[in-house]
Order: sequence, then C-alpha cells, then structure tokens
Amino acid sequence: MDSADDGIAKRVALGMSGGVDSAVSAAVLMRAGYEVVGVTCLFTDDDKSRDAAADAADVCRILGIEHAVWECSAAFEREVIGSFVDDYAHGLTPSPCVSCNARCKIPQLLAAADGLGCAKAATGHYARIARLDETGRFVVKTALDAAKDQSYMLSQLTQEQLSRLVLPLGGATKADVRLLASDLALPVADKPESQDICFIEGDHLTFLEERGVNDEPGKIVDATGNVLGRHAGLFRYTIGQRKGIGIAAPEPYYVIGKRFKQNELVVGFKDEALIGYAKVASPNWQAFEVLAEPLECMVKLRYRSTRVACTVGPCDDGSVDVRLVSPQPTTAPGQHAVFYMGETVLGGGMIEEV
Repeated sequence: MDSADDGIAKRVALGMSGGVDSAVSAAVLMRAGYEVVGVTCLFTDDDKSRDAAADAADVCRILGIEHAVWECSAAFEREVIGSFVDDYAHGLTPSPCVSCNARCKIPQLLAAADGLGCAKAATGHYARIARLDETGRFVVKTALDAAKDQSYMLSQLTQEQLSRLVLPLGGATKADVRLLASDLALPVADKPESQDICFIEGDHLTFLEERGVNDEPGKIVDATGNVLGRHAGLFRYTIGQRKGIGIAAPEPYYVIGKRFKQNELVVGFKDEALIGYAKVASPNWQAFEVLAEPLECMVKLRYRSTRVACTVGPCDDGSVDVRLVSPQPTTAPGQHAVFYMGETVLGGGMIEEV
C-alpha cells in the first residue's frame, strides 16, 4: 500500500474544533511542510461553538497561521440533527458521528478548502489513509494507537473525500499529542475531551421530546407474547439495553426487539440477547467498488465493540448479509457495521436488521 498523500500539498485546510487533537495536528502539518489554514466549522449557533472557535483562533495565533470560521449550521441541522431525530422516530438508534463525517463535516471542510484555495483538507482523527497498490483505491486504516482508533468513524467516506484528506495523528498516541501541546505551550494542552453527542446538552430523550418524538406507552412482552409490564414509549429504549426496563425478575431482562405496529417492547434474558446475523443496508465500500461474492473478514457492530469474525455476502437489493462466526451481544438497528481486513477498513453501512 502507498500513502494516500502523493506529494505535499502546499496549502491545507485543517478542521479545528478548539481541542488538543486538532491543535497538535496543525503543528504536525507545519513540520511536514504544509501551509496550514485553521478552519472552525460552526455547526451550531451557541456559546459552546463560539468558545471552540475562540480556542482555535488562539492556537492559530500562537502558531502563526491563518484562521477562518466556516458557517455550516444549516447543513448540520439538515444532515445530522434532522436525520438523528427522524431515525429515532422510526425506531432506530443512530450513530450520528459516523454519518456526520461523511455527510456534513468532511464535505463542509472540503468546501471551505475550495473557498480558501487549499488542495487538501485535514482533521485530527486517529486513523490513517492509504492507497491500495493493486487498484489505486483509497482506504482508511486503523491508527497505530488502538485505544484511540477512529477508523470506524470514517468508514462512510467516499473515494473523492479520501483522496483529499490528510490525517496527521494516525501514527501518534494521545500521550504524544498532550506532550507536544504542552511543549508548544498551547492553551488547549490539558483541555478535556468531549465524549457526548455534540449537539445535545443533557439528556437525549429530553432533546428528542423537544423535537416532537413522543411515542405512546404500551406493553412489554417476551418473545412469545406474554405481557410482563408497560413501557413509557418505544423511543426511550434501545436494542441491547439491560438497565431501566422496569421489570423485576430473577435475572436481568434485555431489550431484544420493538414491534411498532403493536407498540410492543420485546425483552428476553441474556441468552436471547445474542445474535448471529445482521443485515446491512447499502454499504459504502472503500477497498473495492462492489462486493461481488461472499467474503470472510472481521466486523465491528458498534464503535466501542471488539471486532469479530464474519462472512459478509451480497444481496440482490444492494444490502449485505452478515453471518457471525460466533453469537454476539445484540446491537441496535441504526448502528453501523464496519468491515475490516487486518488494519484496513473494507467499508461499512447502517445495520437494518439483526
């Protein structure tokens, strides 16, 4: 495999969120000979976004590079927040960061790059980009720091997006990044990481209710239809959930399904909360154009899950069947399945059915 960066682009637009990763990315890019323009995309119009832009501007001033602010709240509302709410309203449990990277963050950053005369764009994701020798296709590869690897989050990126993207932290550890930020006396060196969904302050259920998602209460049943209790609205539960169901039993119940026509929440014990199959709708392939025949590989069914062996096979409708070698804890439709071969992301897509 060859590096996706086939020669140093002299001017690169770096997405700067006001955090330590993007700040150090600027310094790493500068050392590699890039002319860096820090770009803060304003996804929401609030104090949090304005503070992030101010932090990014301070870093750019210290490093002596240009800083620009790119307004993209309308696109973020349409492509990310609206989709998130709609998915929950239809019984899914979405992964907003995965879809955001492909449908909003990277497209908006590339648009900013075009407007600022930059051939390339860069982010502080912990992952790498490579180009396959045999086909010339661009792929995402895992970060050298497995604990910080974000390759899963970039599985939906297209060939055009990958061809212009630079990821300077793919070979770094978080400790390396903190140390370099401290050495450079950057004001964000000790800034804590954000772990929550960026557009939600507080509880996501309250956010969804404020956006009009409000299912009626209904029955909680087991797999054979026996009524065990009452649920407070199907959107309040996710497949695989164990706590907060509200049913007393000798062993914990897990949410294993939702029957929307009947407005029923289906629960089962631990052995019923295992799956051996998933259907993935319209996957985005990076390592090849289409999946022509069944392939043995590894799959991650959630961002924080470990990879497991599977066989993935094409279906006539463009989806793929995923057969797991061994049963796994269930995951929620709406999450993303991402396929790997070694350290290379083959592709991935939204789980439609388990």
